[in-house]
Amino acid sequence: MDDTARFIRRSPTGRISAEADLVSEDVRKALGRDLSAVVRGEVRFDTGSRALYATDASNYRQVPLGVVVPRTVDDVVAAVGCARNHHVPLVMRGGGTSLAGQGCNVALLIDFSKYLHNVVSLDAERRLATVEPGCILDTLRDAAEKHNLTFGPDPATHDHNTLGGMLGNNSCGVHSIMAGRTSDNVQSLDILTYDGLRMTVGPTSDADLRAYRGTGGRRAEIYRALDEFRARYGDMIRARYPKIPRRVSGYENLDDLLPENGFNVARALVGTECSCVVILNATLNLVHSPPHRELAVLGYDDIFRAADAVPEVLQFGPIGLEAIDDLLIKFVRLKHMSYRPGELPPGNGWLVVEFGGETPEEALHKANRLVDAFRRKGGSGEVLRTKQQQAELWSLREAALGATAHVPGYPEGAPGWEDSAVPRDKLGNYLRELKALFRQHGYVASVYGHFGDGLVHCRVPFNLRTEAGLVDWQHFLDEAADLVVRYGGSLSGEHGDGQARAALLEKMYGADLIEAFREFKAIWDPRGMMNPGKVVDPYPITSNLRIGPLYQPPEVDHHFAF
Repeated sequence: MDDTARFIRRSPTGRISAEADLVSEDVRKALGRDLSAVVRGEVRFDTGSRALYATDASNYRQVPLGVVVPRTVDDVVAAVGCARNHHVPLVMRGGGTSLAGQGCNVALLIDFSKYLHNVVSLDAERRLATVEPGCILDTLRDAAEKHNLTFGPDPATHDHNTLGGMLGNNSCGVHSIMAGRTSDNVQSLDILTYDGLRMTVGPTSDADLRAYRGTGGRRAEIYRALDEFRARYGDMIRARYPKIPRRVSGYENLDDLLPENGFNVARALVGTECSCVVILNATLNLVHSPPHRELAVLGYDDIFRAADAVPEVLQFGPIGLEAIDDLLIKFVRLKHMSYRPGELPPGNGWLVVEFGGETPEEALHKANRLVDAFRRKGGSGEVLRTKQQQAELWSLREAALGATAHVPGYPEGAPGWEDSAVPRDKLGNYLRELKALFRQHGYVASVYGHFGDGLVHCRVPFNLRTEAGLVDWQHFLDEAADLVVRYGGSLSGEHGDGQARAALLEKMYGADLIEAFREFKAIWDPRGMMNPGKVVDPYPITSNLRIGPLYQPPEVDHHFAF
């Protein structure tokens, strides 16, 4: 069998696809009728709505069976019950910003963002907030800032991504060096299983475990299975899980089930990408938000030397440590973007270092201390003196994904290998080898991202429009996965795996832990109906593409040069 045949399947319509139409039209219509009878919110089974929800921000497209926009938690429970009665799968949806394909599936799709988007409660004294899954991150942050608190993880999409999506992906963001991943900030989750069990999960004491197991029923069955699971796989998890801050691949939080980590079932479920349970609400930990911020920028000869300097810069105690390279600046100028980087010090790679303080003087002192130390070694660095300069640089960083896609004169960039992560002290050498791999495959890509946690963002110009391009993409992914594993890293450090990288997980974890993932999913979802084909037993990476070799939309005459 040649490479093309191994990597590509075609659907009868010609679109690259991995799944057959497993649900008949009669079942779909009956599902819609039953949902309309029990759901107070919106039930959308029309062609237009299904098309709108067929893609997320990834390379993939899968048309849902229908869409439910629930008004209440009771609507969610009723919708899951209807799905169960009709034996159809489920997928949950927030802001649709997922880059790995976990936000679309041939399933009943439930969109929390329109109605279930509230901060239910905020206890400033205990630093706790309870939110609905459709709550926009900035809604929570704005409420918390009134008390000089914040939810630490803050992806660039903070003004429209939902906390349910962040829990599904285990999102991180700029300030993860201050607060960690989403999973590190979860107190408890109110969850619903496909088979109808609703319960609250979190840290589990020995007394809790005995009580749960003694009550009988489905909850006792789950906790008994989890207890046996951690006993069977605990040593393997301890030995094989990468010890890095940005491990966001596979079921990356199974170590939270271990006794030394408090048997925290809620945190173990974070990052499972809706493949295990439905999250109905979440109680989250808030952290102190320094009221005053200053930004220092350090210039280096290249992005590799910038990466080499990360461990040293971290010793100065920043709350954010980002990087941008010369290609990103070039792309911004080529696209005539409105984001201006301000006065960057000389160099071809820069570290953007944020400091916080209780007073303006404290924050400024910290920033000056770093820049002065850097200059004494002959380096170039500046403290951005005005809030406008700081805002411009943050705008540039947050716009990086858009800036590195669709660049005039360059092939179109795409997700697929956009957030690998390695130990901080190995980041520079990893980048050198990653860039060499780009050159080997003829790719030109900017690298930037959350260097303070060893994470690299990039928008790589994979050729998804030809069969030869897909084969080359698959070969690149195999080599890139081998590279990141050799450095003790993670395939994903922020965006999760979905369909984009899940088939590569065995390289990272080994066959035994992949079987452990299957067993963990089966504890919660024995019928395999929660977001099937994502993370566990995934669709092939090159299937379900929304743009592929056989995607040939009609050419339309138009006045403007789109």
